[in-house]
Amino acid sequence: MTRLVTCRKLGKQLPGLASPPMPGPIGEDIYEHVSAEAWGQWQALQTMLINEHQLSMMDPESRAFLMNQMEKFFANQDYEQPEGYVSPGDSTDLA
Repeated sequence: MTRLVTCRKLGKQLPGLASPPMPGPIGEDIYEHVSAEAWGQWQALQTMLINEHQLSMMDPESRAFLMNQMEKFFANQDYEQPEGYVSPGDSTDLA
C-alpha cells in the first residue's frame, strides 16, 4: 500500500517517499511532510541551480546555499530560480 502524506509544498494528500531522502531531522521532516512528486520537482530545480551557479558539492558554501533554497522551496517562500525557469505548477500552453 502506498504511504500518503499531506504535502506542504503542493497542499494536498499525495504518495510520499519510500524512505527519508537524507539522514537526520531534515530528512525525517521531508519524509513526513513532502510528497514524492514535490521531491522530484525539487531535484530538478536543484540540478538546474547546481548547473546555473556552477556549484561544487565539495564546497560547504554551495551545500549551505542549496539547503537554504530547499527549505524555501518546500516552505513555499521565494527561492532562487534559474533564468527562464517556469515552475511545473505555473506552466501554461505556450503553443
